[in-house]
Amino acid sequence: MADDRELLCFSDSLEEEDEKEQCSDKNVKELGSLDDSITLVAAISTIHPRASEVSGEDVPDGCFPSSSKDSDEEESSEKVGNSIFYVDSQQESPSDENRGQLNMLSAAYESLDYDTCVNAAWLDEERTKGYTFVVKKDVARWLVVLVTAVLTALVGCCIDITIESLSKFKYTWLKTYTDYGVEHGVLIIPYLLWVALNIGPTLVAGYLGSYVEPVAAGSGIPQVKCYLNGVKVPRVVRIKTLVSKAVGVTMSVLGGLAVGKEGPMIHSGAVIAAGVSQGKTTSFKYDFGIFEYFREDHEKRDFVSAGAAAGVAAAFGAPVGGVLFSLEEGASFWNQALTWRVFFGAMMSAFTLNLVLSTYNGVPGKLTYNGLLNFGKFEDLTYEIWEFIPFLLMGVMGGLLGALYNFINFKLTQLRMRYITRPWQKVAEAILVASTTASVAFLMIYGLHDCRKIEDEASRSDRYPIQMYCNDGEESAVAAIWFQTPEKSVRSLFHDPSKSFEWLTLSVFFGCYFLLACWTYGLGIPSGLFIPTLLCGAAWGRLTGKLMTLLFPGQSWLNEGKYALVGAGAMLGGVVRMTISLTVILMECVGNITFGLPLMIVLMVAKWVGDFFNEGLYDIHIQMQGVPIMAWDAPPLSNNIYASEVLNRPVTTLRTVEKVSRIVEILKSCTYNGFPVVDSIPTEEEARNFKSYGTLRGLILRSQLTVLLKHKVFNENAHVWESSKVDIRLFRLSYPRYFTLQEVDLTEEDLECTIDLRPFHNPSPYSVVSCTPLPRMFNLFRALGLRHLVVVNDSREVVGMVTRKDLVKYRVWKHRGQMGLEELVIYDNVA
Repeated sequence: MADDRELLCFSDSLEEEDEKEQCSDKNVKELGSLDDSITLVAAISTIHPRASEVSGEDVPDGCFPSSSKDSDEEESSEKVGNSIFYVDSQQESPSDENRGQLNMLSAAYESLDYDTCVNAAWLDEERTKGYTFVVKKDVARWLVVLVTAVLTALVGCCIDITIESLSKFKYTWLKTYTDYGVEHGVLIIPYLLWVALNIGPTLVAGYLGSYVEPVAAGSGIPQVKCYLNGVKVPRVVRIKTLVSKAVGVTMSVLGGLAVGKEGPMIHSGAVIAAGVSQGKTTSFKYDFGIFEYFREDHEKRDFVSAGAAAGVAAAFGAPVGGVLFSLEEGASFWNQALTWRVFFGAMMSAFTLNLVLSTYNGVPGKLTYNGLLNFGKFEDLTYEIWEFIPFLLMGVMGGLLGALYNFINFKLTQLRMRYITRPWQKVAEAILVASTTASVAFLMIYGLHDCRKIEDEASRSDRYPIQMYCNDGEESAVAAIWFQTPEKSVRSLFHDPSKSFEWLTLSVFFGCYFLLACWTYGLGIPSGLFIPTLLCGAAWGRLTGKLMTLLFPGQSWLNEGKYALVGAGAMLGGVVRMTISLTVILMECVGNITFGLPLMIVLMVAKWVGDFFNEGLYDIHIQMQGVPIMAWDAPPLSNNIYASEVLNRPVTTLRTVEKVSRIVEILKSCTYNGFPVVDSIPTEEEARNFKSYGTLRGLILRSQLTVLLKHKVFNENAHVWESSKVDIRLFRLSYPRYFTLQEVDLTEEDLECTIDLRPFHNPSPYSVVSCTPLPRMFNLFRALGLRHLVVVNDSREVVGMVTRKDLVKYRVWKHRGQMGLEELVIYDNVA
């Protein structure tokens, strides 16, 4: 440790210099006895005391410039055992060579207010409306979930029907010109046509995902996961995002890219749930006047959980898997009542989609279309006990390939964040990938001579047999994979007869599609990850099945499709690292509970092996964006990190009765979201010496202050209190896009007025003392959905504030069997 640093010990009298020196000596001795243990000791400068200064909308600390180093100065860090801590404070943005790293946090992301503000206005509503209002809200919740489920299923039906109709036209046209090109020796014509038919839809998808609504790009699962975790991702649940996502993913699939439509269905369901539950559309500025009592972040969060589950159910026909997905990957806050509603929504979504698609396909009474992804019916999925050995080996292979997939995609995403930043560049890259995909497919069909007999089922309208250079009555097996949507290709690898594909065909296809899938995910287009990953796994899984057939010829239990299914599950598990929900989703897709145990074991092994090298792909992309998402548990061995080390100060506070001019001045000079309400404001000397900032009386949010200013709810304006309804509804009508200070019109006379904050602030905010350890604070944030945590002394005087980023910046890293604790660097924006 440097000589000009001291270690902070904890007491209520933080300002006593002699006590700090004693504590410093004690901790330095303790530090010297540590070897490689995962231990954190936060360094505090003796010259300029700082406590992990963090800027951003969430941080209610003082409106003072942080003491950061010059931009050209090298970033300094300290290492204690396996732990790495950065000495400098928040920086504006990372350099180009550091952009896309995993050790950064962005202060641009705000937190959601999942904690209910139980103020006087909220209590008045509860007292006046009584139990009738409670029952009404409960019934309305079930109604919102039902409407969300139906609309999500209808969106899925529209996407599926559009893709089926247009892809039929595309592949029929391609087949016609390919046969013509083979017959007349002009293969350049079908090749150029294929490239053009790929570029056209991809251009539309790229425009929607790069220009119209960039947040619609990708699968949307990382964004939904962050939202449910308590992070406000801008524009993630807008109706514009829904339209861009639905139309964009349709065009992406039609463009022949290595994408699927199932992942974006989860995001679509979340957007629909968020919109229906609010009873208004902010995009079209129309209020239906319903569900006003759901216009709070914690209420919307529960509905978004139900919408995500409905999206999974519609995509895979897996309602139970949808509930588990929402629980495992999305929701940070859960209860029994929410479980029932989410399960009901998932069931209704799957039923509605089944009913509509069955009716559309002419079999309304059979209900055979369980989801957008249909694995088909496996005739035999029995297995021998000793087959667990190859299954385990396939799980290992899935973990290795998944780790490689994530590593390649991580490097490609880094390059995109550094060099492909403009919308036109993103569109150009998508067009390049579409052209490359068509070129690779055409070269495979032209160069690989793999012919097979045309079966009777190949004459169906959804199959397009290409003879190429095969004999009469035969088709190209390579073309059979490429001349259909990726979902149907997965089904072909699962169910096509044995010896339908040669070794070389499957090997080349796997290698090419694996690289194409790595390149495609992360483009500026709406796209899903599930299907291309399943297709890659099904290809090498079928290779494994062929190997087993070669090793054990003539065995009745051998089935290439069975091993293709195991390979698909292993590959998907190795990439996304889901276990419970993915096991159930695959079980429901297959319709065989007996095969659940092999699938679960394979997924678990794939996750363990993949975690040895890196994290899941969704988590990697979340970390690269610098999103302050909270893990399930606090970092291990972090009980020696206390609130006095992570708090922010000085703190900007407000009096219970505050002058309008001072409120406006604070809101102009700060971007922080929450302000403690105290009985008296500290003097300049007290603030400079980091003493207390007044006795805590409550906490008020920036959004509440702007609403009060907008409606001029001043003590001197008696007519406002008499003529208008100053209650909780005043704030709900402004949700979620609260007024900005620029939208508030105040006169000089208004600035001299005062506001009584007591009816509107939260009189009982959560608070901790200075010696509270980090895991206890972490659990409060994680379980209660807090946005701010006030730090007080024994006299309940405010001494600092703790926000989400103050805790999230301490993160455990794991790599190749080693682990440690690092302190992340916080930037204003990492994009």
